[in-house]
Amino acid sequence: MRLAILQCPAAGGDRSAAEARLTEALTAAGQAGCDLLLAPELMLPGYNCPETHAREARSFDEMCTDLARMASASGCGVVTGWVERDGDTLYNVATAISAEGAVLAHHRKCMLFGDMERAGFARGTGAPCRFDYRGRRFGLLICYEIEFPELARDLARSGAEVMLVPTANPAGFEHVQRILLPARANENRAFVAYANFCGTENGMTYSGRSLLAGPDGETIMAAGQAPALLIGELPQIGDYPQDVLSIQAQDLDEMQRG
Repeated sequence: MRLAILQCPAAGGDRSAAEARLTEALTAAGQAGCDLLLAPELMLPGYNCPETHAREARSFDEMCTDLARMASASGCGVVTGWVERDGDTLYNVATAISAEGAVLAHHRKCMLFGDMERAGFARGTGAPCRFDYRGRRFGLLICYEIEFPELARDLARSGAEVMLVPTANPAGFEHVQRILLPARANENRAFVAYANFCGTENGMTYSGRSLLAGPDGETIMAAGQAPALLIGELPQIGDYPQDVLSIQAQDLDEMQRG
């Protein structure tokens, strides 16, 4: 499987600009033979623009129709963040769409970060969001959620071998990419793909450094702080020497079972 990770500036509420960036990345990923593109948190219409979130929110059906059209046209599946409207309630969500335009998974963020998110969005349920695609088992978490070992472990226990994380991680929190993501990957014998913004949006500077970490805790591919489209093969867990992979989860489960 070939995976693409998009790192780009956030659109600041300009939905047309955001859609153009996503479409351009999907087209490039499709031409490169990618199976799936991961884009940042609230890619549509941007993250640090709370005044536009309600105006630019879409229903599940409406947004999935648009994403299905984009994915089908490019020949590449997509996972991206956006603002969902359900009645009078807004959610910070991520949706996975296949290259054929089918909805694979939909996740509402349950661990909201900071005053802006808590004021603007309702919490999701927190249930593990796992899906199968082209022979691989994926799971969805959004930004702050990957910083909770328990949520990543729940995904791993549900069978996810690749954790896809759209994010909007600001400057000053680079320890997430440097320390936490490799740890989440290693302790769960999983891959962690992390798609972040770069540049500045309405006064918020993002840390960039999107990456793919392997189950040994090592980085497979990574961006700096400039716009980038990372493209690479997603290895199999079996490609790694099993004696270098973590068995803590297995040992803990055995202990708890007595």
